[in-house]
Amino acid sequence: MNSFYIFLILWVLVAICTFVYLFFQSAPYGRHIKKGWGINISARLGWVVMESPCVILMIAYGLIVKDQLNVVHEIFLLLWLTHYIHRTFIYPFAIEMTNPKMPISIALSAFCFNIINVSIQAFGIFYFTEYSANWITSPIFIVGLTLFLMGMFINIKSDYYIASMKKKKGPGYHIPDGFLYKYISAPNYFGEIIEWIGWAILTWSISGVVFLIWVIANLFPRAISHHKWYQKKFENYPKNRKAIIPGII
Repeated sequence: MNSFYIFLILWVLVAICTFVYLFFQSAPYGRHIKKGWGINISARLGWVVMESPCVILMIAYGLIVKDQLNVVHEIFLLLWLTHYIHRTFIYPFAIEMTNPKMPISIALSAFCFNIINVSIQAFGIFYFTEYSANWITSPIFIVGLTLFLMGMFINIKSDYYIASMKKKKGPGYHIPDGFLYKYISAPNYFGEIIEWIGWAILTWSISGVVFLIWVIANLFPRAISHHKWYQKKFENYPKNRKAIIPGII
């Protein structure tokens, strides 16, 4: 277990470095795609490939220790898979991707990244943290679950709001002005951060905290990049709209 915690410290240091780096270099997919990152592949294929460990590997870890899992572990597994089955196998096919290509280097690096993060969650929660059956009635679990479900709702509704807007106004990018887009440029990322704050709370684990750190490291700088991109692309972009935290930044 000591080796596991040492690895977590190193992994958090990598997250901090990534957080700083992404303020200077946006990951080149979606609206930020650019040349120079290698061969491009289908964005849908790339999305499925890079997110697939979050489903397949987590199920595999759960099956390995299935005889040792209690109802709390099973609820954690259900919540995780609910998010990632949608994210991996439904979301990429339910939306119209404006940029249908992504660099294979991004897909493969995200694939490896997810292998590590899923392994951290599985080992930390299934192997190294014990939960009593009444954990699911504890205030900590209930608060965490509420935040998780609230964040998932915001995340998914924000994504599908953009998809519906493209169906109404045509392909390409438009200024969103409904739901939480009235206040921030990236409510999908805002929702996802809330979701994983909830995960860290309801699992009450160091693994959950590490995952949250990585979520913030990846999504916070990208939200800033999205906001700047909107401001540059649309002269009439709302001046009072923030990037990711309503009324703050």
